[in-house]
Amino acid sequence: MKNRRVDGIEVQRGSGNVYADLGLPDAEKLKIKTGLVIEIRKAMRSLGLTQQEAARRMGITQPKVSGMMRGDFSNLSERKLMDCLTRLGYDIEISVRPASASVGHLVLAAG
Repeated sequence: MKNRRVDGIEVQRGSGNVYADLGLPDAEKLKIKTGLVIEIRKAMRSLGLTQQEAARRMGITQPKVSGMMRGDFSNLSERKLMDCLTRLGYDIEISVRPASASVGHLVLAAG
């Protein structure tokens, strides 16, 4: 990451993953889960669902939906979040291709 000065303040460009920038373990998974939760929030809003209605459709409890809306999704796996999206009427497509580096990575491309 490259540092620069803006109006006398040192600014550092992020990597694109705030969790990695903060040095958190499993940063890539956290970024994917965050992206999935953002899509779930969008879906709930576009469908006009209350947390209770969304919980029923997604097959989870309303307190879990409430936690998710507050950013607490540590108790939900990536697979469960994908299941929630499909239950809300969204398709998920997983694409696999050779990586350009020796170790591949996960990317969420929401459309």
